[in-house]
Amino acid sequence: MKPDLFEAPDYYNVDALLSEEHKLVREAAREWVKREVSPIIEDYAQKAEFPKQILNGLAEIGAFGPYIPMEYGGAGLDQISYGLIMQEIERGDSGIRSTASVQSSLVMYPIWKYGNEAQRQKYLPKLASGEWIGCFGLTEPDHGSNPGGMVTNFKDKGDHYLLNGTKMWISNAPFAQVAVVWAKDETGRIHGLLVERGMEGFTTPETHNKWSLRASATGELIFDNVKVPKENLLPNKSGLGAPLGCLDSARYGIAWGAIGAAMDCYDTALRYSKERMQFGKPIGQFQLQQKKLAEMITEITKAQLLTWRLGVLKNDNKATSAQISMAKRNNVDMAITIAREARQILGGMGITGEYSIMRHSMNLESVITYEGTHDIHLLITGLDITGLNAFK
Repeated sequence: MKPDLFEAPDYYNVDALLSEEHKLVREAAREWVKREVSPIIEDYAQKAEFPKQILNGLAEIGAFGPYIPMEYGGAGLDQISYGLIMQEIERGDSGIRSTASVQSSLVMYPIWKYGNEAQRQKYLPKLASGEWIGCFGLTEPDHGSNPGGMVTNFKDKGDHYLLNGTKMWISNAPFAQVAVVWAKDETGRIHGLLVERGMEGFTTPETHNKWSLRASATGELIFDNVKVPKENLLPNKSGLGAPLGCLDSARYGIAWGAIGAAMDCYDTALRYSKERMQFGKPIGQFQLQQKKLAEMITEITKAQLLTWRLGVLKNDNKATSAQISMAKRNNVDMAITIAREARQILGGMGITGEYSIMRHSMNLESVITYEGTHDIHLLITGLDITGLNAFK
């Protein structure tokens, strides 16, 4: 395995906008990725297997619920720290960042925000420590971009709820101990339910044959007359706005994470361009290669400033859903473009597992679709600036 020589680009000295705590958190995550992820990730991607042995390490660097209060086992960090951790993890691999994002924003966040005190005390410390891994059940086979059309439902049976339905494309599903499941009650109102592994009728078959996020475990959630205790209903928020609030937090993390993938592709291409000789000189000396590299660092710099400002707004509770959508859409599109350009700089070597670029490129094909597709985020911005709803 080649050594991880990554050096993070910072063309506009964005580090000056960060606190010392931000930089310490980022460095801890960066060093962990270099030590624990980079040496193994290509092998695990080739095997299409999630490296479960890294879960404790993710917990130790604060990747599980970094902004969750310390009383519940979280690190009590701010939103910029959360973003920086996601950036560093996705620099290693989007699939590993997906595991952390789901745990933090789609499992711990709704239990913290929508759950009661008993639920917080029961689940959050186990999730923060990595003892338990969670997943988030919203997407269904026939309802992706239209989650409000879900058919998964539960009925009140007196002393319990009876849950039926199917969710798919669920990160962490194959080994999660708890699932935050969104389902409709008998009136059609959407609620969150906490479904634990071992409940009769609850199964999580794994999804195979993926060309993207190969080092991430993906599966289905199948509910066949699952008896869910009434105390497992999240009581403090219902309606479609509840899962969408979770998605805002996850999309924010993705906006930072995508920068990490882009940075890794850029850094790899820049280093290669100085070492690869053609026609008697390094290919980085040719104008068209410099054009690619100059455009890469420009787009990374713009994305860094966009997410930093979004983090400030989020810390002040002023970030809107539309602003988060803009950042997610822009940054993932930026990253996937950089991955493609970087692959061209490496020529044929760019498609091999000796370098990270093709793996990033394949991963980003999923990231540009999940947590709201590229087109859906465009329409969210369009609705926000015109006031005219293209979804209806």
